[in-house]
Amino acid sequence: MTTAALAVPATRRLGMRSSLRRNRRWALILSYVFLILFAIFFLMPPYYMIVTAFKSDAEMARMATNPWIIADGVTLDQFRILFTQTDFLIYFKNTAIVTACVVVITMVISVLAAFALGRMRFWGSGILATGIFLTYLVPDTLLFIPMFQIVKWLGLLNSYWSMVLVYPTLTVPFCTWIMIGYFQSIPKELDEAALIDGAGHLQMLFKIFIPVALPGIIAATIFAFTVSWAAFVYPMAFLYSSDQQVLTVGTVTTLIRGDVYKWGMLMAGALVAAAPPLVIYAFLMDYYIAGLTAGATKG
Repeated sequence: MTTAALAVPATRRLGMRSSLRRNRRWALILSYVFLILFAIFFLMPPYYMIVTAFKSDAEMARMATNPWIIADGVTLDQFRILFTQTDFLIYFKNTAIVTACVVVITMVISVLAAFALGRMRFWGSGILATGIFLTYLVPDTLLFIPMFQIVKWLGLLNSYWSMVLVYPTLTVPFCTWIMIGYFQSIPKELDEAALIDGAGHLQMLFKIFIPVALPGIIAATIFAFTVSWAAFVYPMAFLYSSDQQVLTVGTVTTLIRGDVYKWGMLMAGALVAAAPPLVIYAFLMDYYIAGLTAGATKG
């Protein structure tokens, strides 16, 4: 009787473990199924872009050919024509200059502002930090008209240096918010130890907070780089000469004439333009995620 009574719970436990393993296996299978579907759905556009960039114009003109494969062989004509017969390299150079300047300006302002608001507590610092982030929520489509008047008054209209002036209005608020969260997550004992040792605020910033907050700084830098590299509204409104254009607007205005779309060169230009952000994200993704996580859990 005792042996039978003990055998029933043991059998029940084995059944529960088997059921848990079976449920876990099905959950894993469903996870992989949805992951594969998700990957296919989001990889189809870049795959189509790559295939189109390496096709010839004659193959794209034949409507009977399969658009998802390269039937006539891979060709680099689209890239050759893009680099030699258009101003694409000028657009790339202008974009690189604007992006580098904006990233430097953004990080200098954001790090100093975040350190002051996050660690040097003063009256109204919390409200000011919230207000800085709220300015990021204002869409640039509402700002480009007053910005146009400011840029025109400064004499920077139709100059890519105007982008160096206006892009920080998009990057500084969000980067400052990220850095505030990261600085606030650093233990206060570091401040106290540095003050006891006689360090000033700038010494604390450069010798303690910047090295410790490096993931947050990298995350903010990647964000500033992405916004500066891919912005469209401001250059569309402020730039109209070919020698002053940036990639996002210059490529479109050059390769689209009325209802004629040069799809091969458009896709080739998109591939080249997407390469720098892709490389940066590939090597710094871990830092980017760590920085955003710390900024989202500030307090």
